[in-house]
Amino acid sequence: MNQPPTLPVLPTGFLWGVSTAAYQIEGAAAEDGRGPSSWDAFCAEPGRVLNGDSGEVACDHYHRYPEDIALMAGLGVDAYRFSFSWSRIQPAGSGAINPLGLDFYDRLVDGLLDAGITPSPTLFHWDTPLPLEQAGGWLNRETALRFGEYAGIVGEHFADRIPRWITINEPVVLTMLGYGAGIQAPGLQLGFEALPAAHNLLLGHGLAVRALRAAGASNIGVANNHAPSWPASESAADQEAAGLYDNIANWIFADPILTGRYPEALAGLLPDAPAEVLEHDLAIISSPIDWYGINYYNPTMVAAPGYSARQGESDGPALIDGHELDASLPFELVDIDGYPRTDFDWPVVPDAFTELLLSFRERYGDALPPVYITENGAAINDGPDGEGRVDDQRRIDYTDAHLRAIADAIEEGVDVRGYFHWSLMDNFEWAVGNSQRFGLVHTDFDTQKRTPKDSYHWYRRVIEANRERA
Repeated sequence: MNQPPTLPVLPTGFLWGVSTAAYQIEGAAAEDGRGPSSWDAFCAEPGRVLNGDSGEVACDHYHRYPEDIALMAGLGVDAYRFSFSWSRIQPAGSGAINPLGLDFYDRLVDGLLDAGITPSPTLFHWDTPLPLEQAGGWLNRETALRFGEYAGIVGEHFADRIPRWITINEPVVLTMLGYGAGIQAPGLQLGFEALPAAHNLLLGHGLAVRALRAAGASNIGVANNHAPSWPASESAADQEAAGLYDNIANWIFADPILTGRYPEALAGLLPDAPAEVLEHDLAIISSPIDWYGINYYNPTMVAAPGYSARQGESDGPALIDGHELDASLPFELVDIDGYPRTDFDWPVVPDAFTELLLSFRERYGDALPPVYITENGAAINDGPDGEGRVDDQRRIDYTDAHLRAIADAIEEGVDVRGYFHWSLMDNFEWAVGNSQRFGLVHTDFDTQKRTPKDSYHWYRRVIEANRERA
């Protein structure tokens, strides 16, 4: 097996983990009292998801979780980041609790603890209970209030067994792709009119922090997706477009949590609410957290509208993950050339990861708590060869380079405490269905056979080598 001559070295005590999400792996969508979610409804709409795939079965983790825990134990990880399905625990998003849903997570959490793996759950990873979505979803302030209640339910049940918590995963993606561009559930195309969802998601985060603490939980963070926003040129128009995109994609989700304020540049786009209501909400949103989670995959290059035409290229629509964006947006996303690309066609730019982490230290200073990398990985679609081996050297190369990028940021003074690789196994990858494979473990979606890839064995060696240094 080809591999770099040395393995990445991270500080003593660095936490090693893997990540998944409920709708992407659990399956059992209609079993044991689980209610439908926004993603069940979205997948049922023809043409929404590539090849008509859905999370109805996914990786069948609901029935096969002991096997998956054994894979994690074999990998040697310290922690497992999964998500609770709100619809499995509270099918309507409010009111009655489903005891069979809690029973499943009891079995999962206890199995992880028995294996010496720290459960590190996310309360919400985009799968809104359908009754709440039908009542306006995250555009409706009531959803944030119901989320706070749900957080209290889960916190009271698990606080004695779960030592690390994540409130919400990537509100930027749900806001921009779910409500803004219509690429993901719930499939609305509201453009900037989607920004109230961002505020309500942040409010839900803050309410969840308070509810978890009231239930006796501690060590609470959030998982926000971030990426450097690079202007396509030095022109004033491209610089301005990149600055606007940077605020919408990054700082509108980080500033309120870490500083209690929205970026001043977005004042005209903020929720239309009385000042006293906004001040009250921001006090909740900025409830102190113990650590900050960053999900990183690749940087974004941004230009003023019409950039491609100005470069003499075809003036086609701006795309993200193969989907068209609203042509009326005040920015255009531009391909980043000159770098290797994943099978999802994302550029591989490890140095941008270091750049991102340093930008957080520079922007927030002492207001930045310890950082965990809550997601990082690559879509590499290699499958088993004739002997059953999955040679995914490109995933090894990607992960190796990004771990070294983290080490560089730590050397520069950023307090990064741990890394959760996305993902443990190939899973349902949202709007592109089963077509993109991020896992350390190959999933045969027809037979549910799990096959550890070369990257699984490499990651295990990285963990072992760093643990031996301690």
